[in-house]
Amino acid sequence: MEERKLDLPIWERKVITCEEAAAYSGIGIKRLRKMALAKGCNFSISNGTQILINREKFDKYMDKIEKV
Repeated sequence: MEERKLDLPIWERKVITCEEAAAYSGIGIKRLRKMALAKGCNFSISNGTQILINREKFDKYMDKIEKV
C-alpha cells in the first residue's frame, strides 16, 4: 500500500498530507496547518492527530481566494 502511494503523483491523489499540500501549493506548512484547523475549513480531514487535505477541495479553495 505504501509503495503504491509513492507511485501516484500528488495531483492524482484524492487526499494528501499537510506536508505534501505545502510542497504542492508553495504555502508554508505552519500557515497551511493554521488554515486547515480554522473553523469552517471544508478541505481538511482530521485523522486523530494527523490532518489530511482533500486535494480537489483544496484546489477549488485556492482558485477562489486572492490572498493567503
